[in-house]
Amino acid sequence: MKIAMISEHASPLATLGGADAGGQNVHVAALARRLGADGDHVDVYTRRDDPCLPGRVPLADGVDVVHVDAGPPEPVPKDELLPWMATFGDEVGARFTDPGTRPDVLHAHFWMSGLAALRAARWSLRHRPVPVVQTFHALGSVKRRHQGDADTSPATRVALETTLCRDVDLVVATCHDEVRELHGLGLSDDRVRVVPCGVDLGRFTPGAPGEPRRDTGPLRVLSLGRLVERKDVATVLRAIALVAARGGPAVELVAAGGPPADRLDEDAEVVRLRTLAAELGVGDRVRFLGAVAHDDVPALVRDADVVACTPWYEPFGIVPLEAAACGRPVVATAVGGMLDTVVHERTGLLVPPRDPGAVADALLRLADGPFRRRMGAAARVRAEHLYGWAAVARQTAQAYAAAVRTPSVPHPYAPPWRAAGEPLAFAGGTR
Repeated sequence: MKIAMISEHASPLATLGGADAGGQNVHVAALARRLGADGDHVDVYTRRDDPCLPGRVPLADGVDVVHVDAGPPEPVPKDELLPWMATFGDEVGARFTDPGTRPDVLHAHFWMSGLAALRAARWSLRHRPVPVVQTFHALGSVKRRHQGDADTSPATRVALETTLCRDVDLVVATCHDEVRELHGLGLSDDRVRVVPCGVDLGRFTPGAPGEPRRDTGPLRVLSLGRLVERKDVATVLRAIALVAARGGPAVELVAAGGPPADRLDEDAEVVRLRTLAAELGVGDRVRFLGAVAHDDVPALVRDADVVACTPWYEPFGIVPLEAAACGRPVVATAVGGMLDTVVHERTGLLVPPRDPGAVADALLRLADGPFRRRMGAAARVRAEHLYGWAAVARQTAQAYAAAVRTPSVPHPYAPPWRAAGEPLAFAGGTR
């Protein structure tokens, strides 16, 4: 099968840990690689953010990353990219005019990618229409609910996501909590499938048999991912202070993510968290590593005793899967995808969001080595059964096949968005 993925801001080639580089980048790269290994051909279209980038970069056997000119060739925050999505879609769609180059399916990752995908699909209308499969990764309705006025998404985001739910051929949701949200946007059950994100079980492992485990020293807690306020590392800091106040064991936090290590002092969130740690009296128990190469993440997880994922909300969350694959239990907030991926009292402990006391209670329980290791072992077994990329790619391919088999129902399509310099809506064209 020829597959065209659109991931407008999240390039599979990006360095992880920045403000707009995280789980979606990992997901797109790993899914594309696995589909390529299964014999499909995948082109991943992403926006050129550097004038020196080549037009096409091989990622793996059968997989290329294609850089698309849409907007200035420089980093642009993802929430400012909407004006360039029509241009993006036209640049991609122009490649589909020859039936020999047209893909069998378009898979859009993120809502703006969906707009570009629908635009690109218009170019195939004179031939066999290319079906569009949509994975949102995050929904504007959820972001607005939790961030309020701090949400920097375009004001039209929720309306456009509703339009996507109407116009795409199939939505692939990553968890059951997302399906409930999609129902609120008018999506029916017959047009959605749940396919989780995955984890590389060959790279993320508990370590070699007989490899020594940390049984001495402070309980080491790892926070891994972008350093933005909604990830709520502050709650972990407060929990560590509470453990100390209760006379519990020593706990240390290793925070990986954010800007490069030599620029940590310039980052507002790092400064805020360091200040808070000092005020709480735990500044000497916290290390900020900065951005970490994805190849270095498995060893970092294995070096921890517990992984803490305590965001206010989390559309899916790949870090709990990486922890599980490494045989490490997770303390996770009971939100979003973590309601699916973390089994309370079996593979980790679920806590309410913004509740330092609950996190402290969980850390005190996980200070018990045998209890912690039992949970970690159960987490690895569950990851092997449900979240390997082979299984995720197989389910995704089944979704593609369903979208290809089911004919689209054409209807007028004139979206309320535009490229820079374009009229508000284009005339003509149906899907």
